[in-house]
Amino acid sequence: MAREFNTVGVVGLGTMGAGIVEVFARNGIDAVAVEISEPALERGRATLAGSTDRAVAKGKLAAADRDALHERVHFAVGLNALHSVDLVIEAVPEHLDLKQRIFAELDRVCRPDTILATNTSSLSVTEISVATTRPNQVIGIHFFNPAPVMKLVEVVRTVVTAPEVVADVEALCARLGKVDVTINDRAGFIANALLFGYLNHAVGMFESHYATREDIDAAMKLGCGLPMGPLALMDLIGLDTAYEILDTMYRRGGRDRRHAPVPLLKQMVTAGLLGRKSGRGFYTYERPGSPKVVPDEATPVATEAALADGARAIAKVGVVGSGTMATGIIEVFAKAGYEVVSVTRGAEKSAKVCEAVKTSLNKGVVRGKLAETDRDAALGRISWSATLDHLADVDLVVEAVIEELSVKKALFASLDEICKPGVVLATTTSSLPVIEVAMATHRPADVVGLHFFNPAQVMPLVEVIRTIRTSPEATATARAVCAALGKTGVVCGDRSGFIVNALLFPYLNDAVKMLEASYSTADDIDHAMKLGCGYPMGPFELLDVVGLDVSLAIQRELYLELREPGFAPAPLLEHLVTAGYLGRKTRRGFRDHSHR
Repeated sequence: MAREFNTVGVVGLGTMGAGIVEVFARNGIDAVAVEISEPALERGRATLAGSTDRAVAKGKLAAADRDALHERVHFAVGLNALHSVDLVIEAVPEHLDLKQRIFAELDRVCRPDTILATNTSSLSVTEISVATTRPNQVIGIHFFNPAPVMKLVEVVRTVVTAPEVVADVEALCARLGKVDVTINDRAGFIANALLFGYLNHAVGMFESHYATREDIDAAMKLGCGLPMGPLALMDLIGLDTAYEILDTMYRRGGRDRRHAPVPLLKQMVTAGLLGRKSGRGFYTYERPGSPKVVPDEATPVATEAALADGARAIAKVGVVGSGTMATGIIEVFAKAGYEVVSVTRGAEKSAKVCEAVKTSLNKGVVRGKLAETDRDAALGRISWSATLDHLADVDLVVEAVIEELSVKKALFASLDEICKPGVVLATTTSSLPVIEVAMATHRPADVVGLHFFNPAQVMPLVEVIRTIRTSPEATATARAVCAALGKTGVVCGDRSGFIVNALLFPYLNDAVKMLEASYSTADDIDHAMKLGCGYPMGPFELLDVVGLDVSLAIQRELYLELREPGFAPAPLLEHLVTAGYLGRKTRRGFRDHSHR
């Protein structure tokens, strides 16, 4: 039988601590909420009251339940108030010496059978436990912010944590309605170890002026379905907290350079730009603590006139290719009112693409998303061809052929001869250098990357890639076209992976390395990222959907260009690809899909 916890103590009533108090009180467990001083205690009381009042206002908590919840909470100054509780959770700032002092004192104050837990997100639970005479009763219980809402709890056992203590805490998580993943004591545990490498990489992208903060955040929200962009998330977490976590993970986690905090982060912390809590971080907020972003000197001017400034007029578009991407792009342009010339390698392929476009448009009609007249008009704007010569009078060409550099270069050399002057030539490559394609022509200033996401009809993001030879007019034209298609265009430089893949695939690779090290299971890692970070899919679900061969190819490209040791493809990924386990398409990847 699992132990029954009747009274729980919480030390530290910041955002996390107050949230943890609320979780226990909501579930009928008495809580003793402790702070270091009366003013700090009052702030904690106000945080709890604010959270429960908002829940009542949103209809998520009855007023009577809120009042009963508050009656279960006893506020006190000093650790002596915790002398008779069954479990203590510490939620003070991430400083090892501070936590060790608190645990030494808790060891003295609390009953011999009381379990002592830390909510640390990055420090060593083992190092905290040795400050006590009962390290076998010390455990990590890592809640996620906001604790009342987030379903995940990481239960962190040390090499000496007693098995019954782990079992008791797991049963408590179930009683609280949480999903727990139990793991060993390692830097960053699951979620932060995977999340913070990605966040740090995004800050590095911003620091190097590779893309704007708005474009980096929009790319990850729209391209990956994430609830927040990385820089907005850093502001929410707090840049000082993020710096401490990264610095700890770098020192504890084998000195992986990807966890070494980007210099800009230290500068911003030193300057007091801590994110939402200080009113200014990567973005500027209405006031300290407010979630509302207000314009500042770095906010782009988003008027249509500004977007179209220097853009060339586009009326007729050529699309070269016969695959899924080409088909989707043809449909997107035709529905947006552009005349489209579809060019494939032969009448048979043209007929196939035509059929695929018709099928997709008909689906739109059946689902009520497209009127029959609009479908007919879109089809009427498309002409089908098997020769590049029919692109002589278009204003824009979008290439969507196979991802082989030699094929793309040969195609662009032909387009250079056929197309009229001033035409923007775009490649939809997702991993090849755009400049190599551009230099196959005598007009590199007119060449851009237009990376649509699959399925192009649905995905709202397009990455606009400018090379060091792309003219401002060609970039402006590409951005204006994205806006006319109803897409969000994000502009970045010509580097491997652009924004989305460069940030996404190292994170997926890190997850594979975590599995390879037997630190956790694929299921627990997927749970951690979905429930702890709000990701729509866990890394292994996503890898199986994308295809392990595709993922490996992208990761290899990133590693070859950046030569960052942390980007080297995980051996397990290479072995699975060699074995032919490529994901859903072969019915076997990280999981067996043969029965699904």
